[in-house]
Amino acid sequence: MNRRLGTLAAVGALTLGVTGAGTAAASAPSSAGSGHTTATAEIFATNNTATITDPDDPRLKTRLGRFDREVRNIIRTHGAKAGHSTLLDGVFWSSDLKKATYERSREFDVNHVSAAGLHHIADVIRKQYKQESVLTFRHLPRTSPETNAVDIEATGVTSRKLHDALLADPEARDELGGGSVTARDGRLILIAPLADLPLAKKFVGELGVDWNKAEVRYGAEEFVGG
Repeated sequence: MNRRLGTLAAVGALTLGVTGAGTAAASAPSSAGSGHTTATAEIFATNNTATITDPDDPRLKTRLGRFDREVRNIIRTHGAKAGHSTLLDGVFWSSDLKKATYERSREFDVNHVSAAGLHHIADVIRKQYKQESVLTFRHLPRTSPETNAVDIEATGVTSRKLHDALLADPEARDELGGGSVTARDGRLILIAPLADLPLAKKFVGELGVDWNKAEVRYGAEEFVGG
């Protein structure tokens, strides 16, 4: 990826009840609209190398079908099992341009993969598609010494809402950078280091989401090549 696909994090002062291995809900877990993967890990990637600032740019309409097939083949070729792939609409803040940028990408579920194997696969993708970095997230128990990040997901978010919330909150756009929304069903996905969860909670509220209905999963993030 050219930049973070969403950074939110840290245990902070929040008390999260464990609902599974490495999974928590802000309150009681809700199955309605839950989109959390049960895969070992996730890879967030794109084949886009351009900086897109127009939300109506036709390049944002691509479904990345060929890219999907190619990346899943890379995952299998390098000894892991390719799971589900999800099309994403990303909105990110550019401190250089002082405006929002947009990107179509995909999240790939990966199974039967080690930390080293995941890193290698992400690096292959990065080099093949000429990316600055590729984001990976390995699902781990909350108490694992390797856990350094969280995956926060919430339904009912559009890319327009995400754009407006970023512009309205300078702290969120500077610290979190942006995030992604699933193209099909408007589910927010924010991967973040384990240090900004209070800020994330505030930002999710600014998106009009009830924090008690958001879901949090713990793990390890890495920007391969970044």
